[in-house]
Amino acid sequence: MLFSRHSGRLWAVALRTVGDPEDAADALQEAMISAFRRAGDFRGDSAVSTWLHRIVVNAAVDRLRRRPTRTVSWPSDPDELEPFFTPGPADVTETRLDVDAALRMLPPQQRAALVLVDMLGYPVAEVAAILGVSQGTVKSRCARGRARLLPYLSHLRGSLQRGDSPAAGNQPAADGVSPEQGGGG
Repeated sequence: MLFSRHSGRLWAVALRTVGDPEDAADALQEAMISAFRRAGDFRGDSAVSTWLHRIVVNAAVDRLRRRPTRTVSWPSDPDELEPFFTPGPADVTETRLDVDAALRMLPPQQRAALVLVDMLGYPVAEVAAILGVSQGTVKSRCARGRARLLPYLSHLRGSLQRGDSPAAGNQPAADGVSPEQGGGG
């Protein structure tokens, strides 16, 4: 079955985009119902997996937009976060929570681009097809998202430079631009 072949990656996209397992399950279910209903509309302009990913991302982003606004409280000075991070095996969960909380601060479209490119490792061209935007827009959303996240996640930088593997992954950005370098618009 088509869904079972792609279910792992689709689940990862939904979960990382909405940040909550219940909302991710709902978004994935809505997406699969939508895909089933619109299967006859699939024209083959892209790969089936790209089409499914786009439906999942759209469902996840729609779910984010319908959520009541939640306030995330961060210290006014990002340096205040640094003493709370001591890298080690027990900190993987804490790191993941830090990353997930920081991602929730981003607008849904920036979050979707960052999740697909930086966390799940999709090529920029494929993310552009999934989101229905140009590659330049994907790169811009990623660069802006990284810039917004940097002050809140810079306390993790020490563990990344030592080669530890945080929950968010230790992969370079797919567009070749590191968060420190920024990126094109």
